Parts: sequence; C-alpha cells; structure tokens
Amino acid sequence: MKKIAILQSNYIPWKGYFDMIAAVDEFILYDDVQFTKNDWRNRNKIKTPNGLEWISIPVGQNINRRIRDVDLPNDSWQEKHWKTLVSNYGRAPYFYEIAAWLEPLYLAQSYTHLSQINRCFIEAVCDYLGIKTVITNSWDYTLFDGKTERLADLCTQSGGTEYISGPSAKTYIEEDKFNKRGIKLTWFDYSGYPEYPQLWGKFIHEVSILDLLFNCGTDAPHYMKCVLP
Repeated sequence: MKKIAILQSNYIPWKGYFDMIAAVDEFILYDDVQFTKNDWRNRNKIKTPNGLEWISIPVGQNINRRIRDVDLPNDSWQEKHWKTLVSNYGRAPYFYEIAAWLEPLYLAQSYTHLSQINRCFIEAVCDYLGIKTVITNSWDYTLFDGKTERLADLCTQSGGTEYISGPSAKTYIEEDKFNKRGIKLTWFDYSGYPEYPQLWGKFIHEVSILDLLFNCGTDAPHYMKCVLP
C-alpha cells in the first residue's frame, strides 16, 4: 500500500496541512494549477494582541499564471515578515528554539519563485516535526487533462494505491476515476483538534503552524493528528 496526497503549496500552512503530509507516503505539491488570488498560496494568518493578522508575500497583480510560475517582484517581504513574527511571538515559550532554524530562512536566503519559498518552509517544518514523507512536485510527472483524471493518474504514476484528499474536494472529485484504477479514495478528517497554550486571547485553530511551534516547540505533535510524539 502506498498513500498519496496532492495539494497546492501554501505559505507556512496550518497544522492540518502537515498532518496530511504525515498521513501519506508521498506528498505531491500540485503547483501546475492556476494561481488564486486572496488564497493560502502566498499568505497565512498569525495571532497578534490585536487579533488575527495576514502576512502576505507580494507577488504582483498577474493572476493568469500557474502557481509554479509566480515570481517575486522583490525580497522586501522577508525582513518585514520576520520582524512581524518577532514582534508577536517573541514572548512565546519556544520562540528562540524555533528561531534558530526559521530566522535564516527569512534573512539568509533569497528566492525567485513562490513555489520555491513554500517548499523550503514546508520541508523545514517537516524536518523539525520529524515527518519523513517524500515530497515531490507535480511537474516530476506527466500531466493529463481532466481535473479528477489528472489526480488519479498522478497516483498511478507514483505507484499509489490510496489517495487521501481534503474534505472540500468532495464537491468536484469523481470517485469512479479512482475506482477504475483500483485506487482507494479516503477523505481526511480535520475535526477534533485539541487546543494548546496560545498567546493573545481566545483560542483559534485557523492560523499558521508557526503559532503552534512557537508556543509548544517539541510538544507540538501532541496537538496534531498524524505526527507521533
């Protein structure tokens, strides 16, 4: 049995994204699809004393391109984002532990494309959490037409026997396309997450995983689904 998940890359995603990665044997970054504005590809939420705040990577106004083709107008966002994280999480119990590997990603590296940034941060978080899943890009494979057929065929090409999808895809996935290939379709359950010690008021789940890491450090897996403590 080989489990596969296929998702667009996101900027410092929430904990559920990493649970999905941990639940499969191969995680395919699906950045050959249309870039969507005001989505999770180039931005995410953090908690601040004034409530939730978006931190966004500027990518220009052109949305008529694939995610993998989104290049960056400048690098001014890097120092700005890091200062924002320091300002809002500097008092968190594990800030300095996380900063030891996170700060260089912001201040000591340069990036040309959004997909490059997202994969870099995703892999760094996986490494910290001990997630060993193989991460590949959709362009490592041959891509065919058809929304569901392309996903099913990616599973076939990668040797997958089970495809794990987020529940929001129920609105468009054609299950028979997987059945014909002998691939089991499983829906990932994002419900039931426990709360963890969190700064700045009422608890909120829908934030970047950095919130969990800064607040809980190596205890973070205890508040996740698929990552072993």
